[in-house]
Amino acid sequence: MYPFTRQLISFKSNNFNEKLAMLILDVKGNYYKEVLKYANEANRLDDIILIELGGFYKYNPLDKPNLKPIVLAHRLKTILNLFNPVSSESYWLDKAEQILAECIKLCRLYNNGYVTFTELHKLIMFEEYYTEKIKIVRELFVSGKLSKEKIYDLLSCINFFEKEFFCLDDRTLSILKSEISRITNIFVSDYTVSSTFCPKEEEINFKGFSEVLEKGKVVVLNMNIAEYRNLSKIIATYLKLDFQTEVMSKLGKNVPIRKNSFISDEFHEYVTSTDSDFFAQSREAKCINIVATQSYTSIQNTIKDEATTKVILQNLINKLWFRTDDIFTIEEAQKQIGKEDKEKISTTISENAKETNFNFITNSLVSKDSSLSESYNKYTQNDYIYETNFFSQNLKTFEALAFLSNGFNILKPEKIIMIPYFKQKEEP
Repeated sequence: MYPFTRQLISFKSNNFNEKLAMLILDVKGNYYKEVLKYANEANRLDDIILIELGGFYKYNPLDKPNLKPIVLAHRLKTILNLFNPVSSESYWLDKAEQILAECIKLCRLYNNGYVTFTELHKLIMFEEYYTEKIKIVRELFVSGKLSKEKIYDLLSCINFFEKEFFCLDDRTLSILKSEISRITNIFVSDYTVSSTFCPKEEEINFKGFSEVLEKGKVVVLNMNIAEYRNLSKIIATYLKLDFQTEVMSKLGKNVPIRKNSFISDEFHEYVTSTDSDFFAQSREAKCINIVATQSYTSIQNTIKDEATTKVILQNLINKLWFRTDDIFTIEEAQKQIGKEDKEKISTTISENAKETNFNFITNSLVSKDSSLSESYNKYTQNDYIYETNFFSQNLKTFEALAFLSNGFNILKPEKIIMIPYFKQKEEP
């Protein structure tokens, strides 16, 4: 991944209009160091936007006033899916999405359009906090400061909370609160998390990917998933969805589209079903997608849908397969590469005897006047070009099977030797 990253960062780095806009997700907490090194080599340190806990940049994933509340809520539902080891009943996730949409709607009314995870948590968990905020909105309504659209949203929120949400039985309400708090509680329980991702509106200095795509910035998430597992999934997935939305929105506008790139190591940690649509359509938006995963099974285990997994894989044209024991990965690779006619040889040895007796001393058969015959049979069989053993045993460390395209044609698959970045000779 490092050589690809280095190449893309340095691509036309001195040309403001041609340098790439990028999103890089660092799952282990060490990728960003190499990114900074490459950016320094290409004189692009000023283009780096490093998203990390307690860092310079403040980012609020929910500060998207141009997006409908239901769109933001659906993003949160997508993230909730990542936390479920098995597929949850659709009722709970659908209901959680509806609750979040109404909370976002209400928060925009009393908080001058600004929404944070902290506000959502308080609205959902504490009925008295809802009562306090609804009084503020009613005062705005009485003073005539609400537009027709906001009045409609206010009535919608009041009807939902007072006639549906607070009327749910205690068990159902507890389950829904528990489901939603898996996201919101992270931002309430830690000061550093709250100050970085739920800042005051005037403290925000990274508002999203509009400026990134316009000016060719490089956004890097530095958050070790082993240390901040849920938080890392939330922020990484939100950055990815935000990036994808902004990239695809450029297609509907009559504006030049800057070349851009999405890079993710350990992609299975952040993969969502929306990636299948993005990978299928992003080529027209000049997006280069580079992802690495442990196996295809890892992706399927996250999104829990084999059909969606296959759609994602088929839209990744260039592939490098390293040694693997995962049978699903091997079978899919074999199917994509295809079959060929292979020559097979079978050997048969037979013995014929005119007289055969049983020897009770040696407990064996004794043949007289016997003859041996051996036959060879050569035939062709249509079989996979690369057998299972090739993937599981023949590929060595730093060797890969390459399935690549030159932009016009698919090249013949072949084994290649990869040179690790730490063994590359420095260019003079």
